[in-house]
Amino acid sequence: MRALYSVFSSTALLIIHIHPNYKIYTICYFKTLTYLSNLRLRQHEEIKGTTVDIPSSVISAKWLSQHIDHPSITVLDASWFMPGSERFPQQEWAAKRIPGSLFFDFDNKIKSHESQLPHMLPTAEDFAHEVSKLGISNDSTLIVYDSVGLFSSPRVWWMFKAMGHNNVAVLDGGLPAWIAAGGAIATQAPATEISVTTYIAKLQTRWIASADDVNQQLTNEAVTVVDARPAERFAGKQVEPRQGVRSGHMPNAKNLPFPKVVFDGKLADSERLNKSFDELAPIQQRYIFTCGSGITACILALAAEQTGRENIAVYDGSWTEWGSNEEYPVVKDE
Repeated sequence: MRALYSVFSSTALLIIHIHPNYKIYTICYFKTLTYLSNLRLRQHEEIKGTTVDIPSSVISAKWLSQHIDHPSITVLDASWFMPGSERFPQQEWAAKRIPGSLFFDFDNKIKSHESQLPHMLPTAEDFAHEVSKLGISNDSTLIVYDSVGLFSSPRVWWMFKAMGHNNVAVLDGGLPAWIAAGGAIATQAPATEISVTTYIAKLQTRWIASADDVNQQLTNEAVTVVDARPAERFAGKQVEPRQGVRSGHMPNAKNLPFPKVVFDGKLADSERLNKSFDELAPIQQRYIFTCGSGITACILALAAEQTGRENIAVYDGSWTEWGSNEEYPVVKDE
């Protein structure tokens, strides 16, 4: 009968096959388990130095499930709710989230603390400081989601674009789509220890429009201002939810309520998106998107980008700023 003898040591694994006639048949020498472990470690380090190229600014739950374990992937929960909703997004994230995700608080923390307006974009320096504390690097592949589906996550997509971080995408359908696709959910207490990085932000002004910029472009035929608010608010027939803000819209602005580009919590298909934007203006136009406070305008910016439009900006102060300042013109529909 053929016998097999194995000798283990800390340095090698020696396997000797003995022929029935007791003559050595073959000797196979293998590197140690330590060597294999080191090999795996080197392979991991090689992967860690790479990034995942996202196929689009909008990715599916299936795509995320296939790439979520890659070391360069960082998932961000950007959930936000309207004031007075009595919902607390960070608490909801802590109780139910995509495993390994971080909460990106653009309403209280990663915002301008000098402006009186809500969740305004911070300076590049302040943005980099806060993002570094989340352990995000310039090589990170960022996937942003929210718990509604597709509501506040485009805001964080836009923030990173405005800070020069291009490898960022929104999870289409957000947390509901992730759950529907069978994605795992974490409910235990989130990790509190995060390795701080040194993030570098470079402001990209083409993504941002100020009130003065908008005011100067209202009569420019090469620029289209698009308001994402509901039709009744745009027309001035509904009182604004924020006290002291006038009703109506900017002269020559066009209205595209954001629900028209979102269906069942996901971005509309390309045919509907193209139709919606083609009815507004040609693709080569400069588009400035506005809304109530700079959240849903980013949904339109994301949708416009999906149609191939490249000259896109968001008016950060939006109607909260415009409607509060008597210097800026307001019109109402009859």
